[in-house]
Amino acid sequence: MKALLVVAHGSRRPQSNQEVVELAKQLAEKLSHYSQVHAAFLELVEPTIPQQIERCYQAGAKQITLYPHFLAAGTHVVNDLPRIIEQATNEHPDLTIELLPHLGGFDGLAEYISQAL
Repeated sequence: MKALLVVAHGSRRPQSNQEVVELAKQLAEKLSHYSQVHAAFLELVEPTIPQQIERCYQAGAKQITLYPHFLAAGTHVVNDLPRIIEQATNEHPDLTIELLPHLGGFDGLAEYISQAL
């Protein structure tokens, strides 16, 4: 079983968090090769990334992909997410977690933006 987590910072503004939840729902409809797709947050709100990793694992996922919904490779992307992944895989040695490039690191982003403008 494969799962996808759309991870974001988390905000005090509920509408911002809801945008991430809605993105996860839309991706779930389009990506049938993932049995589970959920939103998860680094801080300020729940569900946290470790909570969602555990949820997916308990539901049978042995492969989890993290999509970091961040524009730049700041401390959260470079340090915090790898640390969370290391902790989870230490707790569950049969679990594989792949960290995708952050949003700003995707090839084609400039092309997409330029077409939208």
